[in-house]
Amino acid sequence: MAHEGYGIGAVSRMSGVSPRALRLYEEAGLIAPRRMANGYRRYMSSDLDRLQEILLLRRAGVPLSRIAECLCAEPSERAGFLIKHLERLRRERDEIDRLIETVEATLRCEREGVAMSDREKFEGMKRAMVESNEEAHGMEARARYGDVAVDASAQKVMGLGPAEFERWRRLEEEIRTDVERAVEFGADPEGELGAHLCALHREWLGYTWPSYSPAAHRGLAEMYMRDDRFRAYYDRRLAGCAAWLRDAIDAHAR
Repeated sequence: MAHEGYGIGAVSRMSGVSPRALRLYEEAGLIAPRRMANGYRRYMSSDLDRLQEILLLRRAGVPLSRIAECLCAEPSERAGFLIKHLERLRRERDEIDRLIETVEATLRCEREGVAMSDREKFEGMKRAMVESNEEAHGMEARARYGDVAVDASAQKVMGLGPAEFERWRRLEEEIRTDVERAVEFGADPEGELGAHLCALHREWLGYTWPSYSPAAHRGLAEMYMRDDRFRAYYDRRLAGCAAWLRDAIDAHAR
């Protein structure tokens, strides 16, 4: 007797995907369960295979708008997506292993009453910063720049030495403070001060970006204006700072 398929509740329990998400995938044309005479959805084995592919692509950071294109790709291309996903999982495993080591060292020091070394504290601080950034902006950054670029940026931060890390952190505050002063005094972003701050911002990016291009620099500055969170960061004391920095970068990025 042929298998009559699974209802949406059963598929939700098996896959961990909410019924609402399953309906969204259906509305997007990614999956097409059969409809019974009573209107109920029935998911066959082929639908579950399709759902597995969708979930793998989502986990790999592929935006929902591009999943249909990926599913229609040649087998070699689809294999490429899975290989990238596997590489990312291995990097995440390595990151988790290092985080476990940091937490274990912290607990060991607390139990034995021994202070953590400066090196251990430093590595823990960098890791916390990378994880916080991933939680806040990771999904958007991966959709915009791809997993390889985002992971490379995180690895670059983790590879910074104490002096480099301190310079990177000081640059961030110096740029924000100097932009506020420029706006207060009505400085021209296309002038000498704008060129100076554009250069400082480029130096700051160099600590996290694997490579630099003026177009990417300008695109990031434009995102500062479009994203309320970034705009609020620069404008938190004085309105117009994000726009001034964007204009300076637009005029001087080389």
